[in-house]
Amino acid sequence: MTDVTGAPGDVLHTLFHSDQGGHEQVVLCQDRASGLKAVIAIHSTALGPALGGTRFYPYASEKEAVADALNLSRGMSYKNAMAGLDHGGGKAVIIGDPEKIKSEELLLAYGRFVASLGGRYVTACDVGTYVADMDIVARECRWTTGRSPSSGGAGDSSVLTAFGVFQGMRASAQHLWGDPTLRGRKVGVAGVGKVGHYLVEHLLSDGAEVVITDVREESVRRITDEHPEVAVAADTAALIRTEGLDIYAPCALGGALNDDTVPVLTARLVCGAANNQLAHPGIEKDLADRSILYAPDYVVNAGGVIQVADELHGFDFDRCKAKASKIFDTTLAIFARAKDDGIPPAAAADRIAEQRMAEARRS
Repeated sequence: MTDVTGAPGDVLHTLFHSDQGGHEQVVLCQDRASGLKAVIAIHSTALGPALGGTRFYPYASEKEAVADALNLSRGMSYKNAMAGLDHGGGKAVIIGDPEKIKSEELLLAYGRFVASLGGRYVTACDVGTYVADMDIVARECRWTTGRSPSSGGAGDSSVLTAFGVFQGMRASAQHLWGDPTLRGRKVGVAGVGKVGHYLVEHLLSDGAEVVITDVREESVRRITDEHPEVAVAADTAALIRTEGLDIYAPCALGGALNDDTVPVLTARLVCGAANNQLAHPGIEKDLADRSILYAPDYVVNAGGVIQVADELHGFDFDRCKAKASKIFDTTLAIFARAKDDGIPPAAAADRIAEQRMAEARRS
């Protein structure tokens, strides 16, 4: 069934009635000349303008793209709240294979759509978009972050994203094993592209034993050429079954923790950079039942958004790194709240974030 706009009825139901709904605004964007088809989802502006990246991905359907935009933007509201930022949550997705259809014309058209929102949504990089892309978008839209230093931006936010994940992992190790060092721990990293390869560097520097996998052979080779001591798993299915694995770090796309992967996961701790790692709410209980500690993804991967938010006020790397370092303390506070309330860590993080957003709405 469709309505008069031609939008599938189940998409509209998701927007207005489902648990994934509750968004303030969802904008469908199309520019026929450039081939642009995009969805901009603003979940909340309670804490300030919605902030979140632009994902460029070949979705199987428009329904899948809308669902991803809704889930990701909601996650950004919670991430920004937990990071202590004065920003709400938003996210955009561009539908299509970036290697085939990305063009200057398309990115400029996208920038005009973002600009039309008048600052309610501030965009940045995500999967499939890069600093050079944001430089182009910024030519049409001043509400663009993640730009190159030569264009007045902060550059690649992956550096601080990885640093924040590393701090969250150290805090998780402190909680689980009583020591924040990762020395001697075997860590499996799934996805060693933008963020994952920086995370590997932190892990090796701290003395961890690292196993990696990635669908892109060149990403794996970039690491093994420089660090031949790093082991390689054939795929994620093999990685999560690695004997003696202490920590699993999902650093690719979402849904890494699901009904198929959790039962066979050998690690005691999950802490990674990927967004929306839990395939559905019941997964965290499954992790708890197996005594696997889960560090909420939107808490530990907030280093990047801390950086792009700072760019709006005159970027200072040392200031951002100091803020990202606090992810260590935030992660420990979530574990303490989870223990006190008798709930899983993700639920504890949600409660803290929701409390901050509710207080902002009342003020």
